[in-house]
Amino acid sequence: MKIEIWSDVMCPFCYIGKRNFEAALAQFPGREHIDVKWKSFQLDPSIPEVPQHRENVYQFVASRKGVSYEQSVQMHEQVVKMAKDAGLDYHFDKVLVTNSLKAHRLIQFAKTKGLGEQVEERLFHAYFTEGKDLSVDAVLTELGSDIGLTHDQVTEALTDPTFLHKAEADAAEAGELGITGVPFFVIDRQYGISGAQPVAGMLRVLQTAYAAWLQSNSAPLQVVDGKTCTPGSECAE
Repeated sequence: MKIEIWSDVMCPFCYIGKRNFEAALAQFPGREHIDVKWKSFQLDPSIPEVPQHRENVYQFVASRKGVSYEQSVQMHEQVVKMAKDAGLDYHFDKVLVTNSLKAHRLIQFAKTKGLGEQVEERLFHAYFTEGKDLSVDAVLTELGSDIGLTHDQVTEALTDPTFLHKAEADAAEAGELGITGVPFFVIDRQYGISGAQPVAGMLRVLQTAYAAWLQSNSAPLQVVDGKTCTPGSECAE
């Protein structure tokens, strides 16, 4: 059963959603039949690499949302608590606001090497816990190395237009599915989970979707008989 996850590495709820999904999956008896695919989604492609207030996420969000600085701080404190409940350690005082496109290019390349899960985890942790600048090629090279990618491979990810097109294709696909926010989990193209849902809620949807998947994949094979050969070169006349 395929599960596609649209997310942005600079989305705090996406990292929380990832942890809750992992916790739900750990309790799910059919997890060996789950194939997870990560998808790119830029929350704000218009953000420049070095935007105003990049070193103060509280002021950045206050300006974007039209709220006071104090309100922004309070909003972020609530998110920190949600993250802690999910086992994550957020440090918004270290976060550097930037455009996430380079990170998505790296994600798309890593997926071709079977490292989709690893790159998502490393980028999330680097951004929300370590305060890494994901707009700097050298930083992305370091993070790529952490998951087993070479310097040349990261350079390819950041320069080959193939990986830009793959990120754009994911975003376009999200639009076709009506996805307007992340995280968003699409299960077998039949069920959707929007947002960082609690573990119990995610587990319930997984169980429902899996039951439907088993039913749709357990129908007897419809066979039309014809002349055949069996092992041992015994051919029916």
